[in-house]
Amino acid sequence: MYNREDIAKLKEIIGRSRRIVFFGGAGVSTASGIPDFRSEDGLYSGKWKGMSPEDILSAAYFALHTADFYDFYRRYMVHPDAEPNAVHRWLYDLEKADKLRGIVTQNIDGLHRKAGNKRVYELHGNIHENYCINCDAEYPLEKITGSDGVPRCDRCGGLIKPWVVLYGESPDRYTCIGAEREITGADTLIVAGTSLQVEPAASFIEYFSGRNLVVINREATPADAKASLVIHADIEDVITAVISEQNNASE
Repeated sequence: MYNREDIAKLKEIIGRSRRIVFFGGAGVSTASGIPDFRSEDGLYSGKWKGMSPEDILSAAYFALHTADFYDFYRRYMVHPDAEPNAVHRWLYDLEKADKLRGIVTQNIDGLHRKAGNKRVYELHGNIHENYCINCDAEYPLEKITGSDGVPRCDRCGGLIKPWVVLYGESPDRYTCIGAEREITGADTLIVAGTSLQVEPAASFIEYFSGRNLVVINREATPADAKASLVIHADIEDVITAVISEQNNASE
């Protein structure tokens, strides 16, 4: 939970910061109807066809059991009707005010870009970008959701793969370089909605050497001990409270 002192301190940190970077995980999108992964009721709390999601969402499983991969992927990983929530909209406002230097996200839902943010580094890719592994033809999400079984390229008949980073694959090098640069140059790093258990993404916060490390997550994280401010609560609840305080102050 959080109290008014937590909100006041977060508001103060944001107010005096000039180069904020936001590092987010699945908890950022739960208010948009997208389930998280590692909470008690998260996606990774159960099994599917006797297998863990980590196994199904692996490069090896995609190569060997492509139809089953897509069955799981369409059912649990793709949420085409999801809309940005208060957190996404707040971050867009911060970017417009030139206080937010970048968003580094582990999410693949594309909601930060849908909210209007431009400086987004998607470490694990984006469900809206898909490509043929043979000829590199590009396809929108509708190519995946509008087909059954294994989606095939209209041009060459090759296998279409989502531009997402599966277990056993490495994140895009240039995305990582950009994310590292932004975190290194930040004066405030807000880590939110992530347990910091997925590598190599979780190690990115080690590049931060600025003034304020803020952690907002329902459960404890490995970064709590280093943080200037730790709030164990839902990120949308916290940001809604910050927005309310800002609105009250302007009245």
